Amino acid sequence: MSDSQSYLLTLYSGITGTASDPTSSILNAIYGGGTASGTGGTTDPVLALKVAQATETQQVKATAQQASVQTAIAAFTKGVQSATSVDQLLSNPNVMNVLLTANGLSDQIGYTALAKQVLTSNLSDTNSLANTLTDTRWKTIAQTYDFHTNGLTAIKSQSVIDTITNAYAQAQWRSNEDSVTPGLSNALYFIANASKATSVDQLLSDTNLRTVVLTALGVPAQIAYQDLGAQEQAITSRMDISKLQDPAFVQQFAQRYLIANSTSSSGSSSATDLTTLAVQANGILV
Repeated sequence: MSDSQSYLLTLYSGITGTASDPTSSILNAIYGGGTASGTGGTTDPVLALKVAQATETQQVKATAQQASVQTAIAAFTKGVQSATSVDQLLSNPNVMNVLLTANGLSDQIGYTALAKQVLTSNLSDTNSLANTLTDTRWKTIAQTYDFHTNGLTAIKSQSVIDTITNAYAQAQWRSNEDSVTPGLSNALYFIANASKATSVDQLLSDTNLRTVVLTALGVPAQIAYQDLGAQEQAITSRMDISKLQDPAFVQQFAQRYLIANSTSSSGSSSATDLTTLAVQANGILV
């Protein structure tokens, strides 16, 4: 049994039933009768999303107690507390692992030189790296800490450390959710961050948001090889970006992504038809 299965078993162990065991029913519904494998075990991605959202607080707490997460957090905290310069801080892989993951940049952990240069950018300089990169996540994290102006005070306080480590545990939990349903981590990230995107460029520059939008809209990933104008047109012709400010729309769009991702992964020849029917049934209008 996986960690996430064990967690849900514990969470629902207090529920009592009559003719049937509700604990087994819940696990069967989420994990496909306990036969889940590395490719995901649920046949109902929308149910998996709802369960993840309903149990998020408990699951994040449980994730924070996992040995690997506690080790990473302890190493991060030690690195922050012992750092005597911003350069030393940002040269510490233990610090960067947690810092970038907590700020939605886990896919950029390997680019240490880039990260250091961006995080020490002079934000008042319009030509600085943080202000010129197309991936707007970098500017967001640079603005959050502004090491160029604030130095180590940007991260040394216990409240900041706690905020970062809590966000790290949450990011790890989202990542673990892919073992329940492929793409579930992207859906959860989308729900939490979609409203921050006020332009198509911001959607396209965030790897997770981009994946959700392209998949849900049925836009081939190969669109990335076309010029930016063509990419923007592919999105704006299919959805109204302003609707991302509506939590109900964002929730429905995340469900649409999961359905599309599930049918695509299954290799069903009727994937498009199934997605269309599911979208209509849920009243999802783009």
